[in-house]
Formats: sequence, structure tokens, C-alpha cells
Amino acid sequence: MAAGIVLLFCPVFSPAFYAFYVAAGLSDMLDGFVARKTDTVSELGARLDTIADFVLVVVCLIKLLPVLYIPAWLYIWIGIIAFIKVVNIISGFAVQKRFAAVHSLMNKATGALLFLLPLTIPAVPLQYAAIVVCAAATFAAIQEGHFIRTGRE
Repeated sequence: MAAGIVLLFCPVFSPAFYAFYVAAGLSDMLDGFVARKTDTVSELGARLDTIADFVLVVVCLIKLLPVLYIPAWLYIWIGIIAFIKVVNIISGFAVQKRFAAVHSLMNKATGALLFLLPLTIPAVPLQYAAIVVCAAATFAAIQEGHFIRTGRE
């Protein structure tokens, strides 16, 4: 969470920005693993992890959106993915009477691609890298809906 907040004060695409971005991402990946291995998993830790994820996403949006050109078709595609995810949440409540979170391999792969996206911006135009991420996210969202409606989580 601290690394995410420090990002607010780093110039976008600077070495410091990338260092803190990678530190935030790696600590997010490792904290749950370490907690499980040391048998220190807790409700508080899970909530703090969710808050840290939210902080990193919001900070990245604050830093990156003003400096990126995002074509209209990409906003539309992201909206379609969000719509599918909302339908999944609603159908999860309808089918299972609870919030159904699916930690599928495809969802994890999409998360990894999304994390890597800012690292690719200097080398790969956003519209090309975004196609890969959005295609994976679309497939993951559709698969997630299938898993929720068939009870396979």
C-alpha cells in the first residue's frame, strides 16, 4: 500500500515510478503466498490486501490517464468487459445467493497482463498491448460467468 501511495509523487515512466510500481506488484503477489506458508492468513490481511489493490489501481489511473491517448473503441471494449463482470456478480447472487468470486487461471493471467501493461507502454503502443489484455479479460469474464452459473468455482 505504501509503494502505491509513493507512486503519486513519482514522475510517470521514470525509474522511480517503475521501481515503486514493481515493488507494489511484487509485494501484492507475495503477501498472500507468505501468509499461507506461515499460517498467518487473517480477515484483516485479506481486507488490507484488497485496499492495497484498490490504492494501486486508483493511483495508476491518476498518474497514467492524463498522459495516455486512449481511443474510443478501447473505452467501449472496457465497458463491455465491465458489463459482463456486473452480469456475473448479479447472476452469482441469483444462482448461489452470495458473492461468487472466481479465481480461475484465466482471471489470474488477465491480472498479470494488466499489471504488465504499464511496463510495456514505452515499447509497445497502448492500442496494441491493450488488445491482448482486453481479449484475455473478455475471455476470462465470459469463462467466469460460465463457472458461476454452473457452480464451478
